[in-house]
Amino acid sequence: MERLSGLDASFLYNETATLHMHTLKYAVLDVANVEGGFTVERLRHELERRLHLLPPFRRRLVEVPLGLHHPVWIEDPDFDLDLHVRRVGVPAPGGRREMDELIGEIASWPLDRRRPLWECWVLESLADDLDDPAAGPPSGTRVGFLVKMHHAMADGVAAAALLANVMEVEPDAVDPPPPLEAWRPDEVPTAWGLVVAALVDGVANLRALPALLWRTVGGLRAVSRRRRVAEVSPPLPILHTGRTPFNGALTAHRAFATCDLALADVKLVRQAFGVTINDVVLGLVGGSLRAHLLAVDALPSRPLVAGVPVASDAGSTDRLMGNKVSNLFTTLATDVADPVERLAAIHAVAGAAKEVHNLLGADMLGDWSEYAPPRLYAWFMRQYSRFNLADRHRPPINLVVSNVPGPRDPLYIADGRLAGIWSVGPVVEGVGLNVTVWSYLDQVHVGVIGCRDHWSDLHVVTDGMQAALAELLDRAEPATRMPAESDAAS
Repeated sequence: MERLSGLDASFLYNETATLHMHTLKYAVLDVANVEGGFTVERLRHELERRLHLLPPFRRRLVEVPLGLHHPVWIEDPDFDLDLHVRRVGVPAPGGRREMDELIGEIASWPLDRRRPLWECWVLESLADDLDDPAAGPPSGTRVGFLVKMHHAMADGVAAAALLANVMEVEPDAVDPPPPLEAWRPDEVPTAWGLVVAALVDGVANLRALPALLWRTVGGLRAVSRRRRVAEVSPPLPILHTGRTPFNGALTAHRAFATCDLALADVKLVRQAFGVTINDVVLGLVGGSLRAHLLAVDALPSRPLVAGVPVASDAGSTDRLMGNKVSNLFTTLATDVADPVERLAAIHAVAGAAKEVHNLLGADMLGDWSEYAPPRLYAWFMRQYSRFNLADRHRPPINLVVSNVPGPRDPLYIADGRLAGIWSVGPVVEGVGLNVTVWSYLDQVHVGVIGCRDHWSDLHVVTDGMQAALAELLDRAEPATRMPAESDAAS
């Protein structure tokens, strides 16, 4: 039995009938060299052999009586792999649009909390060329695998580590390492045992509160001093945000879209204008949304504000579950028409946002989450969703943009080669757009999710990002080259 951290548990409390807090991890495998093909039965077999490498996958929640503390994880004594593995065919012709629409439908259904909080879907009948499905009927050499995993289980860093844990760097290494010890399910704890453990842990949390208060006051004072003298400061949530058509109350329905960008092109833009990879990603999103909002006559006078998740244990490769993440808030400079000037403004404000984030401390969000009252928090979020309160005030931010550096070497599982991977986090009330990029090999894979009732076609965002990159590349060619900054996304 292991108690969820306050940050992990907050993703549970945020969840309502219209706000789903699962994340999506989607991979396409090239299975041309897999003898007999990669069927759902083969997937189930390979997953079963690797469950010891996926620690969260056999854990389920147990709530504490009266909501006295955050829930606990137990090794599920009723775990049944068959309840988590499913299959579905992508409608003809099996291209990117059909694939994305199907994933959006799957994302619209919440996970069952009576079981471990994940599902794996096998997507069959994919076209050989997702962007040109008319080139020929599917040959069966491409298979999609969609893992829907609750955010309480893992953040982007942990999810990347889980992926690395079950994949191989050589195509012939088909046998996973054996478990160090046999898996043992837990007994379901008694109500009395849960209450006693909650009270003991609660007392320990109270002892840590004075130090947290002192650290928080010091951080806020440091930020206040910086804002008084700094030439550039990051935007403040709510106070500095404008409203867009996708900033409002959610419904349960989701739309999903993907695209792929050449990593070499992104690096060229970074080098030409002396910015970071993260800045380029923000610039592409900003350029796309500015063009879209102008087209529908909905561009606010205030620049869009993005929340950017930042790992508080950046560089970690061995954490396989849980969340170690905070957020910084920065501009997309959508009030700037020129794309190069917009990128420069994003670079300046993002640098200031990092300074503020460091002054406050990367762990502050997680530390304060420990004191969230479970029942009150969850009740408030249900009422907030039920009465569509997000329609009645400015959004805290406009969207989330996340950048997760992925593997730089080819990965394989049971002779299948990983051809591409896309990921996306949830959308929340008032913040109806999430853009996540994962780099893999020489590609940047973009995943976008939004509330379907806010978007007639979410591919306008991914198409716009491709157009924004082309625009910056045109300007980069004659630009004076500047020393490249580190490839690391931070």
